[in-house]
Amino acid sequence: MYYLSSRGGISPIRFKDAVMMGLATDGGLLLPVSFPVVTDVMLEKWRDMPYQKLAFEIISMYLDDIPANDLERIIERSYSTFTHPEVTPVIQKDGIYILELFHGVTLAFKDVALQFLGNLFEYILAERNEQMNIVGATSGDTGSAAIHGVRGKKGMSVFIMHPYGKTSRVQALQMTAVTDENVHNIAVRGTFDDCQSIVKALFNDLEFKEKYSLGAVNSINWARVLAQVVYYFYAWLKVTTAREEVAFSVPTGNFGDIFAGYVAKKMGLPIRQLLLATNENNILTRFVNNGDYSLSEVMPTVSPSMDIQLASNLERYLYFLYKEEPERIKAAFKELKNIGRITFSEEEMKQVRTDFCSTSVDQTETIDMIRKFYNDTGYLLDPHTAVGVRGALDLLPEDIPRVCLATAHPAKFNETVEQAINRPHELPDTIKALEKLPTRCEIMEADIDKVRNFIKTHAVLS
Repeated sequence: MYYLSSRGGISPIRFKDAVMMGLATDGGLLLPVSFPVVTDVMLEKWRDMPYQKLAFEIISMYLDDIPANDLERIIERSYSTFTHPEVTPVIQKDGIYILELFHGVTLAFKDVALQFLGNLFEYILAERNEQMNIVGATSGDTGSAAIHGVRGKKGMSVFIMHPYGKTSRVQALQMTAVTDENVHNIAVRGTFDDCQSIVKALFNDLEFKEKYSLGAVNSINWARVLAQVVYYFYAWLKVTTAREEVAFSVPTGNFGDIFAGYVAKKMGLPIRQLLLATNENNILTRFVNNGDYSLSEVMPTVSPSMDIQLASNLERYLYFLYKEEPERIKAAFKELKNIGRITFSEEEMKQVRTDFCSTSVDQTETIDMIRKFYNDTGYLLDPHTAVGVRGALDLLPEDIPRVCLATAHPAKFNETVEQAINRPHELPDTIKALEKLPTRCEIMEADIDKVRNFIKTHAVLS
């Protein structure tokens, strides 16, 4: 399997090189040259497989440069840290299915991909006798999952930027209470989009990227998307008994999680609808419903992981919308840079609405959904999952299974949850313990030169 850039500026590379490159050297995002097709026979063969075995079957279709035994060990090690034997269990509540993605070390869906990616990095670095400085941006959950995926691992340092004061308290503690020598937290006075822009600028500085061996953990790294494809298959296998269509509701801000569902559908998984659910920061909903992909100010909300305007993974989808023409991608992002928007033809928007439906759920509706769902079922939703559940109940057809991705444990957003249900609830021991731990964090302006100099000072060098 070979990988190309959405912007057409690199020669085909293999999987391990794609993992290490992260962002393509031409500024684009890496994609496989083709998607493997899953048959009905394969789906039935996979029906009773444990999560780890299913992950091996799907991930191995996208690479041929890691021996099978090594890949199996990487996968087993990655999911041995999860507290539920099924890794991503599916439960049924109030006529919908909840795909619980929060049983990893940081209680968020990012663990599914970043435990795998951390072990993958360690394996490749050891094989090549190299070192890496991982640089990432987070709106809340990616940072802690990345940190816990690489903390203490050989040959790696990690630098994570988050918007200062704009994550939940638990999200901030899960990052800053990790004081391993190879972990560096940077709180940026700005938004997530500011953090993400700095990351992309650093990766596009090719001399700096090469000298300091930068690696990517954001969903710009193809391996992250690939790991997330697995749980769409796993959920489908759990909620069907034969070849049957399902619908997925995905709360998302950066388009990575729902793009994994799009990949699963392109591989042949019977998905009738992919619902893209957003909060007030609804650039993606405006895109799907109105063809309006235009930038606006980021609004802080009770679902902070979706407080994003620039959805970096949208570029991967646009590559296919533009019929795999890199020049169209480059022109679109030049337009975005120059006038703050991307325009689409009627034909393109017809295809977008075939691929996705979308809705925006505001903060009042989110809190009401947490309260109602808890009163009706006794089940607590975190604010992001509540956005997805509200969208599913409003938009998805009832004649097929409706699967809502539960992207975080409610304890990560305890203040909002307790406001919604008007009572305290028991926190996991791992969350309680955070309050007692020392923290370490650098606070700085949204200034690429300051971030670059900090990395220079603390980087590991080969």
